[in-house]
Amino acid sequence: MTDHLLPGIHAHDVSTPRLRARVLERPAASEAASTVVFVHGNVSSSLFYQPTMLALAPDVRALAVDLRGFGESETLPVDATRGLSDFADDVTSVLDALGVGQVHLVGWSMGGGVVMQLMLDAPERIVSVTLESPVSPYGFGGTARDGSLLSPDAAGTGGGGANPDFVARLNANDTSADEATSPRSVYRSAYVAAPDALEHEDLWVASMLTTATGPDNYPGDSTPSENWPGFAPGGRGVLNTMAPTHFNASGIVDLAHKPPVLWVRGTADAIVSDTSFFDLNMLGQVGAIPGWPGAEIAPPQPMVTQTRDVLDRYAAQGGTYREVVFDGCGHSPHLEQHDAFVEALSAHLSTPQ
Repeated sequence: MTDHLLPGIHAHDVSTPRLRARVLERPAASEAASTVVFVHGNVSSSLFYQPTMLALAPDVRALAVDLRGFGESETLPVDATRGLSDFADDVTSVLDALGVGQVHLVGWSMGGGVVMQLMLDAPERIVSVTLESPVSPYGFGGTARDGSLLSPDAAGTGGGGANPDFVARLNANDTSADEATSPRSVYRSAYVAAPDALEHEDLWVASMLTTATGPDNYPGDSTPSENWPGFAPGGRGVLNTMAPTHFNASGIVDLAHKPPVLWVRGTADAIVSDTSFFDLNMLGQVGAIPGWPGAEIAPPQPMVTQTRDVLDRYAAQGGTYREVVFDGCGHSPHLEQHDAFVEALSAHLSTPQ
């Protein structure tokens, strides 16, 4: 997909013992003073981060890794029983193959969860962390504010929650905006809050369409449940990696080495919020899914509140974090508030550690 590269971005494949990964790079102008690694979110690829990479200071080496089953990286099964560890281990293997030591990490949405997993696995190689619209440290859906499971099997989370028509349209490389479930329509309604004000829409849709579909990739499998809405997470595929039975990164509060964290989000995020319409409990509450058992049993997940609670504990135990909130911004601050996002990120990268 070299025709999707912006001028100044280079693409190359990196072979590791785990996978063949596509890596985008904005090289430093001379000797790199630091290396920043960008980790993209679900149903996307590293292509989304190109404008951000190009805007960084010339002495920064910027890398972005396509996760398995996304972009131009190898499509391999995702073992969801490991949470986001397959993705995190892949990123580590790429950095090892490139001979990269300490890095600044930037993770968007699901990529924020991958970055939190890397914090748990290898905190000593992380200089700083930026979490952009991150998945909650307790995963996506199915938990109370303290991260406890609403049902033992986390019913209503994981692979069974994907819209099958959206999956079919990804598989068919649908670039239209004819239906609400087309990738372009989902980008315009969920990824950003004001799509008409932004450029490169065709590029972002092309990135979304690189998503490998099926039970081993997106969305994954599911299992039957006696609890509403009738399914629970399976053990394979992307959405199950973020099910709260498989993923919990709240242990970052106990790290001995706590890299400084920048948390960036928008107030109009349709995907990660305390009232997310990608949370089936929220859909049940508003009557979009019948049979909702009520707020005592299946309340919407307070995703943003959970992240703040965990980061507050992170700070109370010796870490630091800064929260940057963009009013009216959706799920993609790096696109919607590009200049302000780059300014906040650049300040974070240059803060003495």
